[in-house]
Amino acid sequence: MNNKVLLFNPRSADTKPRIPNSILNIAASIEGKYEYVIVDGNLESDPLSKINSYLSKGDISLFGCTVMPGPQLKQAIPFTKKIREAFPEVKIIWGGYFSSNQAKTVINSSYVDAVVYGPGDKTFPALIEAFENKTSLHLINNLIFKEGDEIIKTKKDELYDQDTLPPLPYDKLNLFYPLYKYLGKTYLGAKTIAYHSSFGCPFTCSFCAVVPIYNARWKAKSAENIYKDIKYLKENYGGTAIEFHDNNFFVSEKRVIDFCKLIKDENIGWWGEGRIDTIDKYKDSTLALMREAGCKMIFFGAETGNDEVLKKMNKGGTQSGAQIKNFAKRLGQFDIVPEYSFVLGTPAETPEKAMENIDKDIAFMYEVKEANPDTEVIIYIYSPVPTEGSELFNDVLNTGFRFPEKLEDWLNPEWEKFDLHKNPLTPWLTPAMVNKIKNFETVLNGYYPTVSDIKLTPFQRKFMRSISAWRYKSGFYHYPYAIKALQKYWLRYRQPEIYGF
Repeated sequence: MNNKVLLFNPRSADTKPRIPNSILNIAASIEGKYEYVIVDGNLESDPLSKINSYLSKGDISLFGCTVMPGPQLKQAIPFTKKIREAFPEVKIIWGGYFSSNQAKTVINSSYVDAVVYGPGDKTFPALIEAFENKTSLHLINNLIFKEGDEIIKTKKDELYDQDTLPPLPYDKLNLFYPLYKYLGKTYLGAKTIAYHSSFGCPFTCSFCAVVPIYNARWKAKSAENIYKDIKYLKENYGGTAIEFHDNNFFVSEKRVIDFCKLIKDENIGWWGEGRIDTIDKYKDSTLALMREAGCKMIFFGAETGNDEVLKKMNKGGTQSGAQIKNFAKRLGQFDIVPEYSFVLGTPAETPEKAMENIDKDIAFMYEVKEANPDTEVIIYIYSPVPTEGSELFNDVLNTGFRFPEKLEDWLNPEWEKFDLHKNPLTPWLTPAMVNKIKNFETVLNGYYPTVSDIKLTPFQRKFMRSISAWRYKSGFYHYPYAIKALQKYWLRYRQPEIYGF
């Protein structure tokens, strides 16, 4: 049996492509053991034809696909289905957040043989070997598959020591797609590297897609190994900035300090995700060192200024509305931009209470902006994730909300918008509530254009702010058509992205 593997990264967005780290992790796990090819839907005009050209040679036995919620489904689902029909002998494996959180639906589709629902570094090569030798899959951890009518879920591994894993095969990726194409211009720098330095998160927020996969576990590379990788990408491919796509980069203050000391003379700007109540415990000297070492912006899940809702979200730690506001002011002293995301539209006892919560959060965002006008505010409409047992998800189920049971149904436009936190599909939110959230977002982003949109000229920012000012100051958000038109057509505005949410 030929064990050549095809690894596919479906198209994820209409913006700049990023280094496909999830695919490269799997490639690293089989490097030197099995041959593989990579197809990136973000850099192919017709990725299905490219896939078919490889499969038609008859030497590929396994198709591996990473699948995040949202846009990636538009290629992952139909392509996988067509591969199963045209090449029934090829084994099909899915990984990624969507596959893990919706595993039953994926496995019941009949065209996915197995889902890797945890780290694939050991699972994936073990799967290839099991298929080759026709041995049982029951002994392979981090796996979900179907046997007869029964869905089997094997034991989950602990997260691996990241420093013991093989390095990502950047040079091999460069043979398929010139790596410079992944180093796009951002607010951080001219050639921005997408990088994972850790996996998991030690918290259990009840709205986060990461929680069911990692169960409050976190493992990280050492500062020395992060620096080694970044230095390599800088010297060999010209990288000038870093987006740390960790679910929580800042868990360890010591690791952050060690990394900053190593990177501070490299003239590299960087961004990462963290928790307010974690970094608020950092010493002032650490925050100053972070800025000196190139940290320009940090993404935080502020979620809400309502302490009652924060408790329902199982936000954990000590985060509160007062802390969210005070920390934004504190971070401003160090010239680090706090990027706060808020999640509006969580379940409430009555429609009146739901609207009251939305109004409170909008008022709270004004307070945050007063505390630090440079705070970037990102607004999402709450989209449930299956965090079984949480109070918030139980409230969701009690309203009658259910996820699609058929995989193809996720291709409906309303479910794609759901995954992007733009369309709740939740019975407790009325159209008036959703419109208020979206219209406020339009006005807010008009009055405070994001610094991340490097296409905006100073004149455009000033003009956008001027036509939004009366709405923002008066609280009249209805029908902001002029602002929307400028954002969509003139300024090509896009909502800042959030990773791992």
